[in-house]
Amino acid sequence: MTIAITRAVSLGMGNCELEYFERRPIDIALASRQHRRYEECLEELGARVISLAAEPDLPDSVFVEDPAVVVDEIAILARTGVESRRAEATTLGEALAPFRPLRRIEAPGTLEGGDVIRVGRTLFAGLSHRTNREGILQLAAHLEPFGYSVRPIAMAGCLHLKSACCWLGDGAMLINRAWVDTAALDQFHLLDVAPDEPWAANVLPLGGTVLCSAAFPATRAVLELAGYCTRALDISELAKAEGALTCSSVIFDEL
Repeated sequence: MTIAITRAVSLGMGNCELEYFERRPIDIALASRQHRRYEECLEELGARVISLAAEPDLPDSVFVEDPAVVVDEIAILARTGVESRRAEATTLGEALAPFRPLRRIEAPGTLEGGDVIRVGRTLFAGLSHRTNREGILQLAAHLEPFGYSVRPIAMAGCLHLKSACCWLGDGAMLINRAWVDTAALDQFHLLDVAPDEPWAANVLPLGGTVLCSAAFPATRAVLELAGYCTRALDISELAKAEGALTCSSVIFDEL
């Protein structure tokens, strides 16, 4: 069974951390409806959704991907790159504990799950404003005893590695080449986002379908032309907080 842990939208989401977007008013009621539709879609594609209660004092907490990295053997609670988000790991760890033994990234390391892409037994970790070398070294130390390798990857121009590229499965990645060192990914088939949709690389494959943001129809068309079954979701209010499709869930197999 595939598990998807999510968390309800915080009433304080308008005070979220922002690095690349200008702050705009967020319609919390609409954001909550969009998030609920996201959860319904995960369920329709075969996941069992565990929805955590909202954290009113943690504006970014709907983006549960960032405070954790989960593999088959363990879950690693991350130390997020901004201090305002570090308390999010507490209740997320409680939700993960029944499924995996927990490990932690410690200071001075920082790591966010949005910077980590798993491809089999290899994890690519983006060096970003939120994830530093010490965090990546700690990630590797936790995972290498289980047979994983961790490869740092240079990136720039976006918040997380998954803003620049996402794993599609079967040897392919969707990518914005302007934001990531493609030399580290040359063993994969790289499928480019539409030229006028630089933020479109963040997609979520699940149950044989690739979830795409409805804001990027040209990139969705690229995926469908390549043979992928897609589904578009409207996440416009979540996107105002620099959120994307992978950000709002932690997905793993129940073992």
